[in-house]
Amino acid sequence: MEVHVICYLLVGAVMLFAGVYGFFTRRNLLATLISVELMLNAANINFAVFNRYLFPGVLEGHFFSLFGIAISAAETAVAIAIMINVYRNVRNIQTDDISDLKG
Repeated sequence: MEVHVICYLLVGAVMLFAGVYGFFTRRNLLATLISVELMLNAANINFAVFNRYLFPGVLEGHFFSLFGIAISAAETAVAIAIMINVYRNVRNIQTDDISDLKG
């Protein structure tokens, strides 16, 4: 039994929309970061799926997915470092309180 491309694209679309919804509705920086990670993982799923179904003999889509994972890891490390610095200054990581950092 083979899973059709629509099923994979549906999973990617649900992840993307969950990430967009979380990004716009959450006030916590960590929840916002998780939402961005969901959006990047949805893009990685699409890279792998389109590579598998359009060009099954080559691995460019998988390499793009690995590159996306590396970018995601670097982005997470930088974002967590920023969150730690915000927490040290404000004692809260809500997005509303970041405007207090302006000089």
